[in-house]
Parts: sequence; C-alpha cells; structure tokens
Amino acid sequence: MSDKFLETIRIQSSRASWWNYGDPSAYFITILYKRSATFIWRNYYSRQFTPAILQTTEIGKIAEQGWLKAPSVRPDMNIELDEFIIMPNHFHAIIRIGENDYNRVGNDGRDAMHRVSTASNQHRFGSQTKNLSSIVRGYKSAVTIYARKNNIEFDWQSRFHDHIIKNEESYLRIKNYIINNPNNWKEDGFYNK
Repeated sequence: MSDKFLETIRIQSSRASWWNYGDPSAYFITILYKRSATFIWRNYYSRQFTPAILQTTEIGKIAEQGWLKAPSVRPDMNIELDEFIIMPNHFHAIIRIGENDYNRVGNDGRDAMHRVSTASNQHRFGSQTKNLSSIVRGYKSAVTIYARKNNIEFDWQSRFHDHIIKNEESYLRIKNYIINNPNNWKEDGFYNK
C-alpha cells in the first residue's frame, strides 16, 4: 500500500489492519475536541450527575442527543449504545455493532464480543461505509453542522481512538473507567489545558 494518497502525505491509520470494523463486536471509542472546551462546557457533564450539577452548554446537549440518535439513524447496522460520557475535552463511548446484512458471515455460535473477524473486507484506507468509522464520521458531522449553523465555535480532532473489546473483563474495566471519568477529571492529562 502506498504511503501517499493523491500525491499528498498520508498519516497511517490507527485502526487495526487485521480487523474488519464492520464486524459484530463491542468497541470503546474516544473522540477529542480541537481546543479547550471551556466555551462548550462550563463544567464537566455526565448522565449520572444530578440536575443541579448539570452545566452543559447547547453544543454539549447536541453532542449527547446526536449520540443517542445513532441507532435510529443507522437501523440497518443493528447498533447498541452502552456507557458514554461527554467530558470538557473528549468523548468516551462503548458501542456495539450487531450482526446485520453488511457483516453476516455465518453463524459460528459465538456472541459478537467473542467473535474473531473473518470477513475479507478488513479495515483499509478509503471510503468507509457500514462500519465504526462511518458511525463516528456521521456523529461528528451532525454535531459540527449544528454548531456551524448556529454560530457555535466547535470542532473535533480529525481522528478518533478505538479499542476492540474482546472479553467481559475488558468490557467491565472500560465501562467502569467511563463511569468514573468525571471523578478522575483532575488527574486527566488534558485537565487545565
């Protein structure tokens, strides 16, 4: 594979080349915002907090609503949302892509979390459809479009981080991390930046 696309420098994908990100599985994603988000969130925000502590701004609410709409926007992908958190400078979520018409490779008797990717269409550079990247791209795009239409200063980092959740122990550790992220905000590497 060439290191350039359209004769320009291309950054290597952070996705696992051996995995098809449209396959049924659970994924942990992190998306960063481009700048300090003090103009987006007056404080941190979590669905678990009481309304008295809820201090999200309009774009924070739109980010939450946009994420909650993902399954209805893509009903053909059999998406299930799990724990998520909107923080002042990043977004964490667990999302499951279930078996659907785009990834059905036969019934191997294993649940989505324990399945090994067997499809031939593994993640590669190019147009991404019906996979994790397309879900994240659509989500980021919807929030960005709303921000621009309403003159709200907001933008995402161009990429996102992912982790394929391979077992129940990993799932529980990540879920606990997301739930406790607001309590650990002062220890976050991006706190006060």
